[in-house]
Amino acid sequence: MSNYTTEQLRTIALVGHSASGKTTLTEQLLHRTGVTGAPGSVEKGTTVSDFDPLEKQYQHSLNSSLLHFPHRNTHIHLIDTPGYPNFMGPAISALDAVETAVVVINAQNGIELTTHRMMSTAQKRHLCRMVVINKIDADNVDLPGLLADIQETFGRECLPINLPAKNATVVTDCFFNPSGDADFSSVAAAHSALVDQVVEVDEKLMELYLEQGESIQPEQLHEPFEKALRDGHLIPVCFVSARTGAGVPELLDIFARLAPNPIEGNPPLFVKGEGKDAEEFRSIPAPKMHVIAHVFKVVVDPFIGKLGVFRVHQGTVTPNTPLYVGETSKPFKAGHLYMLQGKEYKEVKQLVPGDIGAVAKVEQIAFDAVLHDSHDEDRIHLLPLEFPQPMYGLAVEPKRRGDEQRIFEVLHKLEMEDPCFVVERHPTTHETVINGLGDLHMRVMLERMQKQYNLEIVTKPPKIPYRETVMAKADGHFRHKKQSGGAGQFGEVFLRIEPLARSAGFEFVNDIHGGTIPTQFIPAVEKGIREVLASGPLASFPVHDVRVIVYDGKSHAVDSKEIAFVTAARKAFIDAISKARPVLLEPIVATEVTVPDSFIGAVTGDLSSRRGQITGTRGLSAGTSAVMAIVPLSELRDYQTRLKSLTGGHGSYSIELSHYEPVLPGMQAELMRMYKVHAKEED
Repeated sequence: MSNYTTEQLRTIALVGHSASGKTTLTEQLLHRTGVTGAPGSVEKGTTVSDFDPLEKQYQHSLNSSLLHFPHRNTHIHLIDTPGYPNFMGPAISALDAVETAVVVINAQNGIELTTHRMMSTAQKRHLCRMVVINKIDADNVDLPGLLADIQETFGRECLPINLPAKNATVVTDCFFNPSGDADFSSVAAAHSALVDQVVEVDEKLMELYLEQGESIQPEQLHEPFEKALRDGHLIPVCFVSARTGAGVPELLDIFARLAPNPIEGNPPLFVKGEGKDAEEFRSIPAPKMHVIAHVFKVVVDPFIGKLGVFRVHQGTVTPNTPLYVGETSKPFKAGHLYMLQGKEYKEVKQLVPGDIGAVAKVEQIAFDAVLHDSHDEDRIHLLPLEFPQPMYGLAVEPKRRGDEQRIFEVLHKLEMEDPCFVVERHPTTHETVINGLGDLHMRVMLERMQKQYNLEIVTKPPKIPYRETVMAKADGHFRHKKQSGGAGQFGEVFLRIEPLARSAGFEFVNDIHGGTIPTQFIPAVEKGIREVLASGPLASFPVHDVRVIVYDGKSHAVDSKEIAFVTAARKAFIDAISKARPVLLEPIVATEVTVPDSFIGAVTGDLSSRRGQITGTRGLSAGTSAVMAIVPLSELRDYQTRLKSLTGGHGSYSIELSHYEPVLPGMQAELMRMYKVHAKEED
């Protein structure tokens, strides 16, 4: 049985940019709470968190790691997440398992790309947020300037709850016992700013504060402090040095005394049902209610198999609890429940609301699945997270003959573990394409295939995922009539197509009146249209952003069949597209290139030569900057090699889908010509 209650739980995700020191901070937290005898070292590969061989090789977190430890009569679940933009999938996923997102900032580098992304994502999920400024004792840091930058970027609600003192060898509390000195600013002023911010969320306390002033005690502020956190009205800023441990005991006390428990936090938003009938509801963290849990991570362990890691939002899970996965009709019993401590699995007897646990060898478990113990909850899901779209692709095939089937099995396992790693089989190019968030992401996946699964593969650049669409309205018509001695085929379809806004997808409208096309054949009409959507008539790329309105047709009492209307609709749709100013669309990606300042001119010039539009530059650490640009994906085929050449190997970049734009007329003509040549060769 658990020796703690839901009220005693704290769930925290450490997020932030790479090299901010999240893993080193995690090691200090484990050491200070007695879990380990000494803090592990990233450089020596001895950390509890980064236990994967590839993480030790790269000396960076590549996946999220789960840990737990006690402190001050609380039990803290901590998730250490990767900071590289290439590995945002596991980091974003972790936010659905916690009440509090702690954004760690490197005092030397300041606010970076992942800092912005995680602060924004946590805010959208209505999580409580804290900021931890790490490496406060490093050389050439401007802590007052960094605090001002944080407040300017994320709002005046970012207030220090402690301040560095004695040349950053300790920190001074500004909330519970505001009586010490600080290296900059004033402890008294910081305390007053905190109290002023907190009392604003409680009218009665505000009146009392105006009457009593500074005599208000921290205990009176606990409840409004929690409310201010939940409402985003307060974002505490803490100072630490994970290297020396300065500020770590104070940070633990903040977690225990001020971070919300699962009852105090904002419960996640679930949706029950589909479409217009869907109803939103929030889970209730009560141990005696029926179970609702959410799978936010899947691990394929070489020894115990598939492991589903989940957060319990409602009810109590035991090894004998019958659980359903989503809409499956057959329940399973866990048999064994685990809590994870890095690579170690600790078996437990129960998981209460707020707990983070795992279950092994349940094949139907998948990322984002909801576990429950009631048939009444068989159509619920958590409001989906927004992940960056994987745009960096490689076409792959096995190096050894006989591994054709095995490559799909391995890729499927990797795809289960990372929501930003996508495997596609392109029917028109006959390519298997793996897509990720950047060159480093793909490199790690390829190494994992080789080292973990002993699978060697050959890679090449994939074909660019162009799209087809139309720019005008047009009507289409086709009559399919076939007679071959016996029963014939007859179907006639009139339809109209209209362009939709970019990225709107596809909309099918049935505007048939008077039964000119019988109701039973409408699905066949839509099927024929969707066949064209999958492989457009210009160059066999998918058709997007169109509305198709079927408004008339004819049928025959004897000869009309489903296949007749599939054929008629397909050819009527192609007829309409040919009249509607069809165009090819190319993907445009947002690119961020990190380079030493001395190479900014060369990089911006090269991006401009690739039809790129420079959108800005941003200083990072001393001597390093980020160049932001919008560039057609087709222009970045060889960019990793080119960037390495331009910067002597000191540059890196990440890409994310921005939007689609029509290709240049000459490029469209060339793509159509190449498609026709390829089609003739296939024949």
